Parts: sequence; structure tokens; C-alpha cells
Amino acid sequence: MKVPLEITYRNLDRTDAIDNLIKEKVAKLEHICSYINSCHIAVEKIHDRPRSGSPYRVRIDLTIPPGHELVAESNPAQAVQYEPLDVVVREAFDAARQQLVKLTQRQKESNRTQTLATAGESTGLVTKLFRDQGYGFIKTLDNQEIYFHKNSVLHHDFERLEIGTGVHCAVEEGEEGLQASTVKIVDKPGVRAGKSSQTLIEPPLDWRE
Repeated sequence: MKVPLEITYRNLDRTDAIDNLIKEKVAKLEHICSYINSCHIAVEKIHDRPRSGSPYRVRIDLTIPPGHELVAESNPAQAVQYEPLDVVVREAFDAARQQLVKLTQRQKESNRTQTLATAGESTGLVTKLFRDQGYGFIKTLDNQEIYFHKNSVLHHDFERLEIGTGVHCAVEEGEEGLQASTVKIVDKPGVRAGKSSQTLIEPPLDWRE
């Protein structure tokens, strides 16, 4: 479990069983969202001997980048049959999980929309080349890594590519991320961009030979 966790007990004693249950549930939340900033759990006894409902209330506060705060609470009403503390804990985490799923889905959709917005035409350098397998990767001038297949290289120039060759490519969204649908050599094949006397592009700032 990586998320910073804080558990507060009010009007009741801490127990290892509840602590372990909470940690188990938090770990499951991390499977949904691996970048939770913080998690605070408040476990409170609000009644001593209720005739129905539950004497317990559990509140979960999560912070998610860039600035989201999720709050989930379980406080069974008096109309509900008496529920022990572990059940109340589970109900609170069920509510937190539902909120977290919705948030991460919205964030993924937003990221996908932004990724699609960056798709189009781009210029870059061949940074990885797996000639035997027939594919490689291009690093664009804005430091995005783009996959390409040899069939996407125009004029059957795949065999002429080398690490550092400058290329122009059309970028689209693939099943596993951005990929080049067409790749055209714009620097002399086999010559690293930036060293050619007829350089057409400049390498990214973090380019290393």
C-alpha cells in the first residue's frame, strides 16, 4: 500500500481487525486509482445502545490529483437493522469505490481526448529500431514516443532507417496509444539529425546518442 493513510478513532478503541480491514480496502482502491494523494478514515461511535441502525459512523476522505476531493460516509439509519462496525466500514468503502471509478473514468476519457487532440502530423527522430521484428519508435519534437510498423514507412524505406534518422509522420490513436500511420524520411537515411549538413529538424533537448 503506497497511499498515505490516516485512521482516526473517536469514542471507541482501535482494533487490529478493523485496522487490517481498512488497509485491505484501501489497497483495493489503489487498484482502481494508483495515484491517490492521501486517505483519511474517521471511525466514530455516535450511539451507545441504539435500538436499530448502527452505533457507528465511518467517513472516508480521499484526495486525487490534480485537485479532486472525494468524501464517502456510512451511517446506517435507525430504520436499518443493527449493523456491526465491519459492515459499516465495508459500506463506506463501497461508496468510495463507486465515486473513484467514476472519477478515474472521467480522467481517462479527458486524457484520451487530449491525446487525440495532439494526433496529426509530427516530426521527430527514430530512437528505437527493431529491424528483425519490423517496428520501431519515433520521439517527436514535443517528446512523445510514437510506435511505427515497417509497413507504415513510405517508399519501402524501412531498411534504410537508422537510430537518429529524422522523419515526418502522420500520427493517430491506436489500440495501445499513439502510432504513426505513415513515416517519411526527411533527413538523409542513416544520418543523425543535427549532424547532417542539410539538417531539417533539431533533436529533442533530452536526445542522447
